[in-house]
Amino acid sequence: MDRDQDKWSCDKSIVQMRKIRLFKVNSFFKMYHKVALAIAFSPRMEALISETKRLVQLFGSELILIHIGKKTDELEAKLGEIMVKNGLNDAKTKLIWKEGKPVKMIIEACKEENADLLVAGALKREGFLTYYMGSVGRKIIRKSPCSVLTLIEPKVQSTVFEKVVLNGTQLEITANVIECGIIFSKAVKADQVHILNEIKMYGLQMGTASEDSEEEASNTRRQLVQNEVEYVEGILKKIDQGNLKINIKVTGGRWAVELARFCEKIEADLLVVGDDQKLNFFDRIFPHDLEDLLSTLPCNLLIVKN
Repeated sequence: MDRDQDKWSCDKSIVQMRKIRLFKVNSFFKMYHKVALAIAFSPRMEALISETKRLVQLFGSELILIHIGKKTDELEAKLGEIMVKNGLNDAKTKLIWKEGKPVKMIIEACKEENADLLVAGALKREGFLTYYMGSVGRKIIRKSPCSVLTLIEPKVQSTVFEKVVLNGTQLEITANVIECGIIFSKAVKADQVHILNEIKMYGLQMGTASEDSEEEASNTRRQLVQNEVEYVEGILKKIDQGNLKINIKVTGGRWAVELARFCEKIEADLLVVGDDQKLNFFDRIFPHDLEDLLSTLPCNLLIVKN
């Protein structure tokens, strides 16, 4: 009897453990409770809705559609047809109509609805193959209370995120960037995840070391690289990486420039960076790293906010 009781207790514990594990997995992917999309009746609207719908399904989120403009019966009927066509779940989709300045109204809606992610489309430069964020898009990104996913070529059949690059440079927001990047990569089943780190003040540190000897400079270089690798590994230890293949790369150049180059080199599908929304005096005088990325987007861009 005692043996049967022990077996029953053991089986019960296993079931409880499985429930806990399942709960953790579900919670893990519940990064975005509410996903917002600002829509306009443009040729890319259905593609953006399709892309956002996929994310909503992946993360089990509520979808918030925001339209800035006067609400009319004609527009409401047209939007209703598009929603039905794209199979949007009425129970998990909320439609918001606002009148006023686009940036102010979109930000206001995201705050009111406590959105976790705002999806936006980038613009293609006339006559060029590069993409960028216009003035409205930049203001939205800067003022957005939530993370922003910028898609350069939204597709009705949905974008595939096979190669993902994360900014691992030591900043206040970096741990959050890496964690969100890993969660997102797992959800979209990315094939490769690269974490790129900039060695701060690399030139100065190497210049000082080279004054001693070539061997000293070599040792300093190895130590600087090792420090960056250990920094990222320390963050990764606290994150469930699943079956992701993660590569850590260290560079001595400015992170925005190096990230753009690396993304172009490997033809990345998504770049994940952070924005702590703390612009100081010097950021306003000199080009900000994030601004550089928004000027010529190397690929789709996920901007993580604290």
